[in-house]
Amino acid sequence: MTETPPLVDTETSAGTRLFFERPWVFIRGVPAMKFLPPEGPPEIAFAGRSNVGKSSLINALVRQKGLARTSNTPGRTQELNYFVPGGFSGEGLDLPPIALVDMPGYGYAEAPKEQVDAWTKLVFDYLRGRSTLKRVFVLIDSRHGIKANDADVLALLDKAAVSYQIVLTKSDKIKPQAVPKLIEATQKLIAKRPAAFPELIATSSEKSEGLSELQSVIATFAAEGR
Repeated sequence: MTETPPLVDTETSAGTRLFFERPWVFIRGVPAMKFLPPEGPPEIAFAGRSNVGKSSLINALVRQKGLARTSNTPGRTQELNYFVPGGFSGEGLDLPPIALVDMPGYGYAEAPKEQVDAWTKLVFDYLRGRSTLKRVFVLIDSRHGIKANDADVLALLDKAAVSYQIVLTKSDKIKPQAVPKLIEATQKLIAKRPAAFPELIATSSEKSEGLSELQSVIATFAAEGR
């Protein structure tokens, strides 16, 4: 008789740590809907302007510097990039599966209209047609706040009726006393948006600030999808 492996409680800090300590792997880039992997585990997507620090945040979350590609060239990510946890050295532990989806960066001023139109179609088709998508984290640079193109994306998410949550990046680049003021101001801006989750998370990939809070949210969705 096969013994059932013990479940890892991802709601505890130790369980969350184990969840993210697994090696993560890139499985595919999706340039069009027909290339999407079969629906299975819960999916958590990351959206944000080019150079908002999206790849750096994903790498910091999974503690793998080279997983998501970072570049000084804006607009490099042009596909939906899928990352999933691989094996885990602690055998006998039942860790729930999940997929992290790095969405193409938007707001690159030099992007041609055709590229922007293709991005919009791919993203909207994905948002409205993916039942396993549980939440989109919309990354906002703490130094700039919500800009016009960010507001356009929030409107797209509202239209697609997909739950999203604002994550402030690079919070170490502004004065500590400015962070709570920025959070309060941003909450007021999204208060009437129907698909917006009311709580914000301020993060810094360089200082590892806010990562445990973000990890906890992701691990909870993974556990719910078991």
